[in-house]
Amino acid sequence: MANKTQLNEKKLMLLLMLGIVIYACSQGGKQSADSQSAQTTAAQPSDYDPKRGLGKFDKVDVGNTLDAALAQEGKLIADVKCASCHKYTSERLVGPGWSGVTKKHQPAWIMNFITNPDPMIDKDPELQAQLEICLVRMPNQNLSDEDARKILEFMRENDGVN
Repeated sequence: MANKTQLNEKKLMLLLMLGIVIYACSQGGKQSADSQSAQTTAAQPSDYDPKRGLGKFDKVDVGNTLDAALAQEGKLIADVKCASCHKYTSERLVGPGWSGVTKKHQPAWIMNFITNPDPMIDKDPELQAQLEICLVRMPNQNLSDEDARKILEFMRENDGVN
């Protein structure tokens, strides 16, 4: 009889713990959805510019020639922050390959995406299509504007700018 009572107590405790977990997860989902909704409403779809993206960079002057020192620093940062998901060729790893990205997108778009990926993914149909292929959102690496500029210069070098 004592064993049956202990078994029932264990079942009850398990059900209670399961209920707490389900409740906690459902509440977290609500908070996450609410904060995501607030983020998404900050910029309306009409605010999105496919040439510059979404963010503080309107125009980034890169000049006609490559800044080799900046590109070298950008490669060091990219090797640490980006290479685990991106190859520098056209081959996809977790995210798409980088080959040709500076020919496809304006410097301001690239800078805005590096420093502000979430709102851009939410608004850009091309990025949303890419997300369906890669299945992983680009995380915000919290890079400074200066580091993002260095990575941009490395991307230009990677695309053959001299």
